[in-house]
Amino acid sequence: MKSFRKTLTLNVPARMDFVNITPDVNAALEESAIREGLCLVNAMHITASVFINDDEPGLHEDYKRWLEKLAPFDASPEIYHHNRSGEDNGDAHHKRQVMGREVVVAVTEGRLDFGPWEQIFYGEFDGRRRKRVLVKIIGA
Repeated sequence: MKSFRKTLTLNVPARMDFVNITPDVNAALEESAIREGLCLVNAMHITASVFINDDEPGLHEDYKRWLEKLAPFDASPEIYHHNRSGEDNGDAHHKRQVMGREVVVAVTEGRLDFGPWEQIFYGEFDGRRRKRVLVKIIGA
């Protein structure tokens, strides 16, 4: 069994946004030369997410509105106790918890084995600085 590791670096200028990283993950898979196995994609920051869904702008806008209703941005320490530490991103931690930390995709015949419409997205909830995503592929 082989193992391959690559990190992607993203710098999302908006506080909250979604980036389709499927082409980057596909490039990492090709570079790995692994034909059968598993591909883990992990947001390496506690205010970011990786998830799988459709690449449809209306859906992404719905996610943003829904997440903002669940955990609205508010920099005050009265709403989020986390902000008492000097941070202003208490909401971002909650949004990440809802959207998830990572995904695992089967690799079959050298390709990501997706269902119809599936794509991999990086979700940013506290943007404006560089963050990393781990791509770890194991198999043969």
